[in-house]
Amino acid sequence: MATLRLGQTVRHFSVSAQRSLVKAPIQLFGLEGRYAHAIYSAASKEKKLDVVEKELNSFQALLEKDKNLAQFVADPTLKKKDKLAVVSDVMKKQKYSALTVNLFDVLTHNGRLNKMSSIFRAYGKLMSAHRGEVICTVTTAKALDSGNMKDLKDALQGFLKAGQTLELELKVDPTIIGGMVVNIGDKYVDMSMSSKIKNFTGVIKEAV
Repeated sequence: MATLRLGQTVRHFSVSAQRSLVKAPIQLFGLEGRYAHAIYSAASKEKKLDVVEKELNSFQALLEKDKNLAQFVADPTLKKKDKLAVVSDVMKKQKYSALTVNLFDVLTHNGRLNKMSSIFRAYGKLMSAHRGEVICTVTTAKALDSGNMKDLKDALQGFLKAGQTLELELKVDPTIIGGMVVNIGDKYVDMSMSSKIKNFTGVIKEAV
């Protein structure tokens, strides 16, 4: 079995050093991105991408259902070995694959269980891209009417390649004042009025 290297930590996991990771369809960044890419690479090499995704979603659903387990996992005062014992027991009862079990071993030993949900979401993004789905989150100051919605979808289609499908999520955030903020795949575009105001304010301050 190869090793997973994240920073100075070396843990047994079914993936080799960073330089030999299987290339994911999109690039994610930050701690969540590093873990997600390592999981994706390990699962890809063992042809268990879908298996791991199903198990991560299953565990997330279990945490939402079992509040005591969720609180236990999130408790920073508990010893790592105690958490590992309980989590490992849950893994065995759920009959999760060795890949998923090893992932939780890594997260527990590295004190990263508090990042678990965001790591799961990051892996989900990689899997969506793997299936040809392009996740796009559009945030506007108020809900879009049908006409603007059609124009938005038509514009976003221009970002897609052959064989890709658009998975659109809409959010409303009045604090952006106007315009929109678009996250599509691994791209981020801030066209909000609040961003423009901040830029104008910066220019004015420099001029004074």
